[in-house]
Amino acid sequence: QVQLVESGGGSVQAGGSLRLSCKVFGNTYGFDYFGWFRRVPGKEREGVAVIEKTEGTTYYGGSVEGRFAISQHHAFGTVYLQMNNLTPEDTGRYYCAAAKYITLNRMLQESEYRTWGQGTQVTVSS
Repeated sequence: QVQLVESGGGSVQAGGSLRLSCKVFGNTYGFDYFGWFRRVPGKEREGVAVIEKTEGTTYYGGSVEGRFAISQHHAFGTVYLQMNNLTPEDTGRYYCAAAKYITLNRMLQESEYRTWGQGTQVTVSS
């Protein structure tokens, strides 16, 4: 069984940076995608960034591309989300998720993921 544990959230002023970490526990064999999603009260989870495990291909939501970067360190068993130039609109609870298979062009859709962490809060003040 795979478990995901997020860390690195906190409070930061607009323009600041944070690095989130998703520690992956267990056997990840068969899991091809790891992603970051965020939840804002009153809205559905938004796909932020996804990385394909084997090739390292990345996918980003339109609102974060150019500011965020997802990466992975296989030896550490960790997926990272570097967040730069943060804005108040980036505020939310960020979740790490894993999927064994993704329907083409649906990498950023939460319905494709069934393994989730408990999230880490990110708050950006103006």
